Amino acid sequence: MGSLKESLDRFKKQQEKCQSTLKSIAAGSKTTTKTTTPAPRVVPANTSTKLPSPPIKFSNDTERLQHINNIRKGPVGAQIKRVIDLLFESRQSFTAEQINEACYVDVKGNRAVFESLTKNPKVSYEGKRFSYKSKHNVRDQKELLRLIRTFAEGIAVADLKDAYPTVMDDLQALKAARQIWLLSNFDSQEDIAYPNDPRVPIKVDDELKQLFRSIELPRDMLDIERDLQKNGMKPATNTAKRRVMAQNGNIYNKPKQKKKKTEISKRTKLTNAHLPELFRNLNG
Repeated sequence: MGSLKESLDRFKKQQEKCQSTLKSIAAGSKTTTKTTTPAPRVVPANTSTKLPSPPIKFSNDTERLQHINNIRKGPVGAQIKRVIDLLFESRQSFTAEQINEACYVDVKGNRAVFESLTKNPKVSYEGKRFSYKSKHNVRDQKELLRLIRTFAEGIAVADLKDAYPTVMDDLQALKAARQIWLLSNFDSQEDIAYPNDPRVPIKVDDELKQLFRSIELPRDMLDIERDLQKNGMKPATNTAKRRVMAQNGNIYNKPKQKKKKTEISKRTKLTNAHLPELFRNLNG
């Protein structure tokens, strides 16, 4: 009995020791889980695989440089137009370097462009500078009026359009001030500027005015055209033809001319006498 009791006591002590050991192990594992973090995964470098290269970043000036390149590779005529437009709009003189900066046309580097500019009738070249050359060298309204007064027979407005930027406004202002007349040429349908010279005042008699206003014009355009033709003037309109076209649906059919039938007589020289069937209707 004594030996059995001793064995049980040893067993209980061993069991208590094992339980305390298990508790301490369990407590240690909980604290380790809370405090420790998993280490980052290290991927070994693969020297055989190439990483993609970063995208090339162009400068903000690339688009402008491409535009300049397109201009300089373009036709000579297109480059000349750019320069003339610059000279016309600015009305200033430019060196070759200033033209290059303003409109990207390399006048010095392109011999064809340089020679075309120096020979262009709209360009004035004075050795170093280029400027716009209008047909008439006037710069303001006073010079414009002075020029028109030298053309008593009138001057075409088309020849004045490029004189300076506001020339058309000045023409209308001179017309409103009754210093010039702007009349249309009946043949070419272009405006002509005539001087209204104040040094030559024209006074029309009242009786002549009444006589002019008392003349009654024909109501029908056909009668007006006949009267013009009687006085040696060619009418600008053809009312008779216009009315015929209106009746026929704007189709004016010209009468077809009949071809003359050529007859062969005995006097006609026959070259194909070996074909008698061609000359059966020979007139005697």
